[in-house]
Parts: sequence; structure tokens; C-alpha cells
Amino acid sequence: MIEIWTARTTNGLRVSIMLEELGLPYTAHAVDIDDEATKPAAMRAINPSGAIPVMLDHETGIGMSQSFAIMLHLCEKAGRFLPVEPAARAATLQWMSQVMTDVISATHPIFVLTSELKDTPAPIIAHYEARLLRFLGQADAQLAQSPWLAGNEITVADFALYPTAAFRTRLLDRAGGLPALRRWMATMAARPGVARGMQVP
Repeated sequence: MIEIWTARTTNGLRVSIMLEELGLPYTAHAVDIDDEATKPAAMRAINPSGAIPVMLDHETGIGMSQSFAIMLHLCEKAGRFLPVEPAARAATLQWMSQVMTDVISATHPIFVLTSELKDTPAPIIAHYEARLLRFLGQADAQLAQSPWLAGNEITVADFALYPTAAFRTRLLDRAGGLPALRRWMATMAARPGVARGMQVP
């Protein structure tokens, strides 16, 4: 059995989507990310910072945080969605890294500036939106050539990108274009594991 401490953020949803897609049994504990006093001791024992997601794999005794690391651990545990063949594995890890660095570094400031710092000048927000759209445009160009980010097979990289793209639908609608990305988003949304994972917690 796997336990996760999570919240409805893109980082949290990546892990629940991965668990649902892999069919691994798990228990999810909802965490109020804004209330430090209520964060469980079991969660803090693994990640003292109190940031979600946090996972405890009771079968192996492995406890870890960081959605990138957790997703890779789960794929290796189940033997799915992380290719073994060198070229496919390299492409998967490259796209996974781009999501977890470039894409997140653009989308997170949009959240902070529009939700917490509401007096932020519009040009600053526009800067980060343009940056995010540039990275999503790169994904669109890739998806115009292949059905999935890393090629002909769905991988962990696709599950990593989807929550962020789904959370930015309004921006995508405003910007227009990106037809391959939109086709991919519809395909991802139709997957039962993705749909279930997006509802956790």
C-alpha cells in the first residue's frame, strides 16, 4: 500500500494521476497547504518543509517528496511509462525535465502573481504568460510530429505536463492556436486514470 499527502495543485495531481494510471493501491490524505499547524507529523517526518506531495511506499519503506522523483519511483516500481530502450528513455527524461523546470518556472509565477500578489502590473504577468506559451508551443511542435511527447508511446512525461496544461485552459483559449497540444489534451482528458487522478483529493 502507498500513502500520499497531497492537495489540488499540479504537483499533487501529477502523483495521483500516476498512481491511477499504474493501478497501484493507495490512500490519499488531503493537506491544507496554507495551514502549517495541521500538516501531519507522518508527512513532516518525510519532508520537514511540509510541501506536498509526499509519498510513503509501505512495501519498500521508501518515503519521498518531489513529484518528479515520486513519479519516476512509481514508474520503476510498476515497470510502465518509463522506457528502457536508451533513445526513448532519453527523450522521456528530456521532456520530463523540461516540464519540471521550464514549464513550472513559467506557470508558478502566474499563480502567485494573480492569486496572491494581485496588485502586480499587467506587463509582468504577461511576461510569464508569454514564457509559458513559448514552452507549450515547443510541446505543440513536438506533438505535431508524434502522438506523445517522447514519441509513439505515452510516458511519464505526458502525465507530468497534463495538469499544468489543463489548469491553463483559459490562457490557451485566449492565445489560440496550438492545435496539436489541444488534440493531445483531449486525448489525455479522456483517459480514465487521468480523469480519476485529477479528482484527488
